[in-house]
Amino acid sequence: MQSRLSFHDEIRKNKVKSAALIVVIVGIFALFGWLLSAVLGQGTFFVIMSIAIVVSILYVVASYYNAEKIAIASVGAKPASRAKHKKLFDVVENISIASGLPMPKLYVMESSQINAFASGRDPEHAVICVTTGALEKLDKRELEGVVAHEMAHIANYDVRFMTLAAVLVGLIAIAAEMFLRSLWFSSFGGERREGRGGAALFFIAILAAILAPLLANLVSLAISRKREFAADATGVKFTRYPVGLRNALIKIQREQLSPTEMRRYPRALAPLFISNPFKSKIRGLFSTHPPLEERIKRLERM
Repeated sequence: MQSRLSFHDEIRKNKVKSAALIVVIVGIFALFGWLLSAVLGQGTFFVIMSIAIVVSILYVVASYYNAEKIAIASVGAKPASRAKHKKLFDVVENISIASGLPMPKLYVMESSQINAFASGRDPEHAVICVTTGALEKLDKRELEGVVAHEMAHIANYDVRFMTLAAVLVGLIAIAAEMFLRSLWFSSFGGERREGRGGAALFFIAILAAILAPLLANLVSLAISRKREFAADATGVKFTRYPVGLRNALIKIQREQLSPTEMRRYPRALAPLFISNPFKSKIRGLFSTHPPLEERIKRLERM
């Protein structure tokens, strides 16, 4: 018989693992930066990194401060109505009291699939969006589990955490792109390559420029999966009823999304949802979410 899982331990472990993975991305960035510095020289390295930092931060910060507006507009969600969506308001108000979080703005997305997402840079600017399918197919306890999971993302500042990961991944990707493009210019060729670290080091730098963005992105996806586990456990902390979320995930697992329905979901927003809308297409290391089977098993042991 398997031992019981403590949601407190699950929250702590997944947050620690997320932080450790951020350190891994920082390490990739530092190592790649050292290679560029050795191959290109301090001056060129400084120019490339300065441009990469400015572009990455400007892009991500603009998205960060408008995250909830972009997400809601992308899925065509409408503000929830207290008269029409009383069950949703009642559930969110209960979880808000249990979690100590302010009441987020509520939106409803037209989709037959059971799904939901939360967005916003902090609890004061948070929104929760649920699909019409979730409102129709989930009972009150199951909807509580889904809402608690989304409130957990808000409580854990996951948008802020994933923004940090996005900045670091963006820095690596932009720096790698600039380095590879610089190879077309003669000023980075011939004798300069040999004198700045040798052919072997230069070859390693090219290989790193190709692999570093991919590796950093894979680590970022691993962080996303850990934050989902943490949100599941934090949601159980809010409701003290893991069965609700477990049953909701079981219903999601049984759904088959049609190609027409799938087009309602922008791929860029897939990491935000409680379940990846494209779960049948993306698995393993390239998935933004842990397998539903594993999430369900962990909830059964809480």
